[in-house]
Amino acid sequence: MYKPRYVSAQSQWSMIVMDAGTGQILYSLNPDTMIFTASVRKLYSVATALGVIGADHRFKTPVYRNGTVDTTGKLTGDLIIQASGDLTFGGRQKPDGTVDFTDYDHNDARGFQGAILTPEDPLTAMNALAAQVRASGITSVNGDVIVDDRLFDSFRVPNGNVLISPMLVNENVIDMTLSPGAGVGQAAVLDWRPRTSAMMFQGTAVTTAAGIDPDIVVSGDAFDKAPLSCVSTPGCRATVSGGAGLDTPATIPLAYRSALIGNDIYVSNVRIDDPPSFARTALVDALARAGVTVSAPAVQPNASAALPSSQSYTSANQVASFTSPPYSEFAKLILKVSLNTGANLSLMYQGVAQGARTVGDALGTERKYLTGTLGLDGSSFDFPTNGSGTPDCRATARTTATLLATMHRGANATVYRNALSILGTDGSLAAVGKTVVGKENILVKSGATIDASGQMVAINMAGYISAKSGRQLAYALFVNHAGPASTPAAALDVFNDEADILGIVYSQY
Repeated sequence: MYKPRYVSAQSQWSMIVMDAGTGQILYSLNPDTMIFTASVRKLYSVATALGVIGADHRFKTPVYRNGTVDTTGKLTGDLIIQASGDLTFGGRQKPDGTVDFTDYDHNDARGFQGAILTPEDPLTAMNALAAQVRASGITSVNGDVIVDDRLFDSFRVPNGNVLISPMLVNENVIDMTLSPGAGVGQAAVLDWRPRTSAMMFQGTAVTTAAGIDPDIVVSGDAFDKAPLSCVSTPGCRATVSGGAGLDTPATIPLAYRSALIGNDIYVSNVRIDDPPSFARTALVDALARAGVTVSAPAVQPNASAALPSSQSYTSANQVASFTSPPYSEFAKLILKVSLNTGANLSLMYQGVAQGARTVGDALGTERKYLTGTLGLDGSSFDFPTNGSGTPDCRATARTTATLLATMHRGANATVYRNALSILGTDGSLAAVGKTVVGKENILVKSGATIDASGQMVAINMAGYISAKSGRQLAYALFVNHAGPASTPAAALDVFNDEADILGIVYSQY
């Protein structure tokens, strides 16, 4: 804690270690200082969702017909898909029903300057729904396909200005991959997923000699901007280019290796800023593949104003449904890879279950659960805008460890523990603490906030330790204002310092 990095930056440390079973304090340092949590805040949103909706809760996304079907299979009327907030919507689902993830998640491709994609098809759910529609006897739709996204009011979070919507396909990102060609000067291989009529990539990319730095910019609606809002308009394009502008080719060297990740493919993404329209097109495309024609164009704005009352949805007019894995699998994905979208959806899951439709109301129901049901001190945490943590969420180390100890004694203890990363092994901290003795006994939720000026505002850890003595510990270890992130590895250096501290705790207690 007194390395030159922290002394010169006047870093603020806060730490507490307690017996997870009894709550006895074993060590503390500034435990009651309100401190920026970064993504450690996700421990609170996932804990609340587990308590309110339950670990076994599954999200059902039905499709209804709003009209009549004649003897030829023609539906005169609309098909309506009712969004359920299903985080993965089949896109990560493995054959055994569990949810897939990698240590470098595609949602963080821009921050990591790369990612490792899971192999599952992001259109799994859409294809399954379309097949069921066809199996119900519908062969054509003389009307529209509409996404009902009224489950809750969509909102934006300050961390990345990401739109949180009840309708998700591939977590509302388009993954772009670029691989070098066979030789210098040859075209690089551009691909993306999911492939729909809603958008495509344009631009050129050229292979350069090995050892030359890549020059790649992936743009949404404007140069070097990630969001893509044109998906309801025919001809929507995202662009791959070089850094000099949209008209310059991207370059990628032979024998390319991602600097942080080490894989041989460049991965980036653009975010979908109109999820209902994108999902509508994805379903229209899937229906065509299943042999169901739709009279409405595949690409057009989602006609939410034409939705009927939700009271009109009945089992008699339901023609398809897709069911998610249990929320326990979502919790694992959210905490292990620190998935912002999933944490904010978790905030809304518990809110919707308690009658909240806006993020403000959901924050209120969450606070009531944390202070009432779990008994946390309301003055010791402040979550004003979102469920994922950055940039404005604060809490004390004591309350964070108390949350962990309370969950350790509760009905969801095993699910909650299993959702955390194992230090130096998996999730977002797979590369951290590799040499720490006892790392396999240290469970971690990490959090990092680096501001626009490159300062490390918060580099934090919290979780459980099965100590060498056999004692079960809950801990929180926070450092705010850790200095400049002068290199991409700077935050990892701080995390490794914290991992060394946790290794001491493992041995001493």
